[in-house]
Amino acid sequence: MREKKSVIAIAGPTASGKSELAVRLAKKFNGEIISADSRQVYKGLKIGTGLVEGKWIRNSKLFVYRDIPHYCVDYVSPKKRYTVVDFQRCARHAIEDIHAR
Repeated sequence: MREKKSVIAIAGPTASGKSELAVRLAKKFNGEIISADSRQVYKGLKIGTGLVEGKWIRNSKLFVYRDIPHYCVDYVSPKKRYTVVDFQRCARHAIEDIHAR
């Protein structure tokens, strides 16, 4: 029988504490975060998007904030067209990567 794997979604208005709640839950459940914010995908737009003050791990595609890996953030040029299909690819890849570990 296959092991059932979960995904927790946190939704709410801007500046309601979603990011900090997500970090607390990720630490509690040994999880990782996949951002679904439509603006935080863009590089260099930290002001006005509420992007957490994380850092990129050198030679990887890993963005880390408070020791928690974050996916689908700060990686698309603002000059590039980014669609919901692009986000779905990012999120699916992240979910597969997380569940594989």
